Amino acid sequence: MEDSQSVPAAGRTNWRRFAVAVGVPAAVAGGLVVALSTGALAANFAISGQQFKLSADTLEGEGFTQYSGPLGTANGGGKIAAMSGIGSATITDLCQSVSQVVPVFGRVTLQIRAAQDVPDSADDAQKVQATNLLIGMSELSGDATFTNIEIGRDATTLNKAGSAKGDTVGGFGQQADHVTIHNLKQTAYSTSASTFKLTGMSLKLLTGDGNECY
Repeated sequence: MEDSQSVPAAGRTNWRRFAVAVGVPAAVAGGLVVALSTGALAANFAISGQQFKLSADTLEGEGFTQYSGPLGTANGGGKIAAMSGIGSATITDLCQSVSQVVPVFGRVTLQIRAAQDVPDSADDAQKVQATNLLIGMSELSGDATFTNIEIGRDATTLNKAGSAKGDTVGGFGQQADHVTIHNLKQTAYSTSASTFKLTGMSLKLLTGDGNECY
């Protein structure tokens, strides 16, 4: 007798094939996020040059730098990104998503959320927390307020977010003591941090359109 799952009937999902297509990446991502939720591990999100989306209600950052720079090979080498460094950050209502079209199943989105429905006035322990955050992005929007900002500084002399600075003498850079961004939306190539604690984390693997953060 032929295996009933070897040939999917019209309108049904071949779960065996689905597991091969997305099960292993989901398991790896799930294990990573669970570990990150404790704040015990460093984080480095890069998807071979594929961009992902990130949104947040509010980001508060101590020590901010911004400059342009090339991405490493693992992050999609050959591309230039806007690099933003933050010494320490707290984030409310974080959403991160990466979407890909999988043969047979269509669009599949891995969506991670944390610190949902947490007011800005809440204790930092209820929020997402990151240290030595560095994001390589192509787009960013939101309502931003900077404290003691310096615009047009040589990118190699930036010093307010640890080692997050440019490596081209004379390159454009800017920095500030503090940054607040409301209604943050960004499209990024890579994110790295010394620690990344995802409070109230949830991970979902979703099929169909309309499941990205924005």
